[in-house]
Amino acid sequence: MLEDELNVGIRQREGVAIIDLMGDVTTFAEEKINSAYREVTEGGARYVLLNFRQNDYINSAGIAILIGIVTEVNRNNQKLAVSGLSQHFQKIFRMVGLAQYAEIYQDEDEALQGFKSATTA
Repeated sequence: MLEDELNVGIRQREGVAIIDLMGDVTTFAEEKINSAYREVTEGGARYVLLNFRQNDYINSAGIAILIGIVTEVNRNNQKLAVSGLSQHFQKIFRMVGLAQYAEIYQDEDEALQGFKSATTA
């Protein structure tokens, strides 16, 4: 069933709201991703990490959802990063311009270091 292709988890680590995306990011993921983002924002998150470490597929509808999140992050004056993307999707994020608005890190630990560097700079 397509609707069950993405599971979204939310957790906090070192002052960063981490949204774990496990599965495919397609049009069916929109409500789950937006709901998770709203939840961390309402909880006061200033730093948001989208963790793609258990993700294999992002289609154009998924990219559009992520562009919407980037727009909201800018509107809410938050800082966004992504981690765990395959080399292929890192390239796509750069091609469509998402990398201009969200730092791309190899893994969660590297992303948390990046947030720390940004706050002490």
